[in-house]
Amino acid sequence: MDNLRMWNDFVAYAAAKLEQNLTQIRRCAGLLNEEELWRRANQHANSVGNLLLHLNGNVRQWIVAGIGGQPFERDRPAEFAARGPLPTELLLANLDQAVSAAIRIVTDLPPGQAATPLCIQGYNVSTLTAIFHVVEHFSFHTGQIVHATKLIRDVDLSLYDEQGHKYAVVSAVTKP
Repeated sequence: MDNLRMWNDFVAYAAAKLEQNLTQIRRCAGLLNEEELWRRANQHANSVGNLLLHLNGNVRQWIVAGIGGQPFERDRPAEFAARGPLPTELLLANLDQAVSAAIRIVTDLPPGQAATPLCIQGYNVSTLTAIFHVVEHFSFHTGQIVHATKLIRDVDLSLYDEQGHKYAVVSAVTKP
């Protein structure tokens, strides 16, 4: 496989994974009321609301600003300190905008930019590493959001059947 095809496959996968995770996050947030969105299991745990703020900040800092060069001032501690209430619709709209911008930036990158050195959040990384970081980080916190939603709502949010095959369509679930 040549470098161009590997780059194109990587970028397509990264964009698809961000969108898939965002869909799962929307699904979970749609099940939670505002109190549940900001509920913390204990003082060391984050609420789903905190994770939405945190993912927005991470995507904007690492891809939108770090790779895309758009201005962004991040207050990372505030993402975790927030206790709400902030409307779910606003949190999701902000995250949607960040992910959409990130996908546009990533899919428009030329393959020759993969090794471009960047300094993001004090880390010296390549463009490729920055993209990988965001996708991995986004997936990690998506799993936490799914887990928290399952604990709060006692719902099955699986995307796969018993044999490990992905369901063709995952229906959106709304708040009871």
